[in-house]
Amino acid sequence: MSPIMLHATYDGLLVTASLLVAILASYTALDMAGRINSTNSMQPGIAPYWLIGGALAMGIGIWSMHFIGMLAVRLPMTLGYDPEITALSFSIAVATSGYALWIVTRPRLPRHRLAWGAIFMGAGIASMHYTGMAAMRMHPAIEYDPLLFGLSVVIAIAAAGAALWIAFMLRNNTPRIRTARGIAATVMGIAIAGMHYTGMAAANFAFDSVCLAAPEGFNPRWLAILIVVVCLSVLGIALLTSVLESRTAKLARSQAQANEELTQMVLRDHLTKLPNRALLEDRLNQAIHKAARHASRFAVMFLDLDGFKAINDSLGHHLGDELLVKVAERLDSIMRGHDTVARLGGDEFVLLIELRKIEDAVSVAEKVVKAINRPFTLSNHELRVSTSIGIAIYPDDGQSSRDLVTNADSAMYHTKRSGRNGYKFFEPSMNANAHNQLQRLQDLRTAIDKNQFCLVYQPKFAAPDGRVLGAEALLRWQHPTDGLVSPGEFIILAEQSGLIIQIGQWVLDEACRQMRQWHDLGHKHWKIAVNLSALQFADPGLLEVIRTALKQHQLPASCLTLEITESTAMHDTSVSLQTLRKISDLGVDISIDDFGTGYSSLMYLKRLPANELKIDRGFVRDLAPGTEDAAIVTAIVALGHALDLRMVAEGVETRTQQDYLTALGIDALQGYLLGRPMPAKEFIRVVSRR
Repeated sequence: MSPIMLHATYDGLLVTASLLVAILASYTALDMAGRINSTNSMQPGIAPYWLIGGALAMGIGIWSMHFIGMLAVRLPMTLGYDPEITALSFSIAVATSGYALWIVTRPRLPRHRLAWGAIFMGAGIASMHYTGMAAMRMHPAIEYDPLLFGLSVVIAIAAAGAALWIAFMLRNNTPRIRTARGIAATVMGIAIAGMHYTGMAAANFAFDSVCLAAPEGFNPRWLAILIVVVCLSVLGIALLTSVLESRTAKLARSQAQANEELTQMVLRDHLTKLPNRALLEDRLNQAIHKAARHASRFAVMFLDLDGFKAINDSLGHHLGDELLVKVAERLDSIMRGHDTVARLGGDEFVLLIELRKIEDAVSVAEKVVKAINRPFTLSNHELRVSTSIGIAIYPDDGQSSRDLVTNADSAMYHTKRSGRNGYKFFEPSMNANAHNQLQRLQDLRTAIDKNQFCLVYQPKFAAPDGRVLGAEALLRWQHPTDGLVSPGEFIILAEQSGLIIQIGQWVLDEACRQMRQWHDLGHKHWKIAVNLSALQFADPGLLEVIRTALKQHQLPASCLTLEITESTAMHDTSVSLQTLRKISDLGVDISIDDFGTGYSSLMYLKRLPANELKIDRGFVRDLAPGTEDAAIVTAIVALGHALDLRMVAEGVETRTQQDYLTALGIDALQGYLLGRPMPAKEFIRVVSRR
């Protein structure tokens, strides 16, 4: 006959409380695993403290769930728990939790480690449970149903395996990680509670059982409330600490990122992300110290892009910025890892190159020139620029970063004056040239402020009758010490500095003012011709400058002819065509200067709203019947007349040239034979005598 067993009941409120504690403990475990993992990668020295704290918090949570579940049992006797055995069960919970957190924060969790970890952790949870049951010190001893006992252990191992895998998968902070951990914690809490109550169901209490650990006046409900409060406080503190630490770490990362961005702003060019002047100077100083120690050399190369300003002004700064980025990328791609590519500003770059021998600088410079010469395709535009490079060698050309950059800059300007698209090594004489150049630039600015410029006028005559058709306005600089300076000595400097825009505006206004005077004297059929530089032609404000000059001097637009070179007209043909049409719509004549020296497409020339072609003086200089120049000029005149354009020959200096050109049917002549450039007052006297 089977012995009579006591029938156990459960306090529903405490069962619910135990389940909630299990879920909260699981969530805390998952959060702690994530915190330990993040501190392992960022602050390895702090990770062990998080592991200890996490083991205590998780252990308290699991043990509290188990103890509350035991307190939920109702038997017809007073129950109690042995303090030492209970403490042992608590120690098992903490140790098991510590092992679980350690294993899920390893870099990898292979299957065999997961399996052994699940067995160890499951056995630890089961040991905690049955040790806690033993703390009641029942007499006679509790009898366990073998099937339910084994099932509880299997559930413990399975729950442990699932918990380890979930904790490992959710240890990294990813989007919606809180929601994922909440769902996972619910599943884990139910599994842990399931193991506990399966183990409780396996326990059988004899009818005459007595709890030897029962104290007098023991109230399990009050003890349960105390444990719940303590457990929730511990878990809450653990979670709050984790959240605060997480936010502190996030703030620290944000601050570090901000510091990095600030460093980038201070030491990097904002557009190209290349080192800027400050970082270049630091690297130059490091290179100087290194070269001084090892008695070695290095090169500083100063680069300036040829033709960039015209592209930037004509196509817009946005496209100019894109071009600078592409140039930076191309330079960076051909440099070695230990070399430096820096941008000083605008279209100026500096290369810092380590050298084994001086010849290495030549090969690098040639490589750079070749790379920049390749076309750039941006926003359906094929853009071409070249580069002028100046090279200074340490220690031959300077022993400080400032001297090296300055001397490389001087060599670069010498390259520009020598024809651009190449490189030059620094020579001491270049410093004097650079000083002269700076002084000339200062004088040029003063000339604008003090109105030292003047215009001379070269007459244009009709062929064959010799009527005066007007004049071409030519710029001169009345320098206070050097006298009358021709444009060839300062126009290139004016273009490089951008002063040509301001000078060009003055020329246009002064020519229109003079034409107004001639117009009032009765020369209403005359035309005044003004040359436009490439930069002035690309200036977005050109049309407004033309309108203002004509309006201010009340001059009909038909009296003004603007001359642009063939190469300027052919640069970026679509943009040039738009500008020329807008000028033509004002009623201003357009003359294509130096025709025959560029690369005009006949199809494009046909579309140009031009009124006049000027044959370059190079074809007129050696003009004689039967020569190649004669054949070229004959073809150009025929082409111009076929396109209904006025044909003008400049540089006429002999009667032979005049007669030959007149016989070809040229429309107008200009040159020293017929009239040299002269001031306006002399121009009127000469013309009146004719």
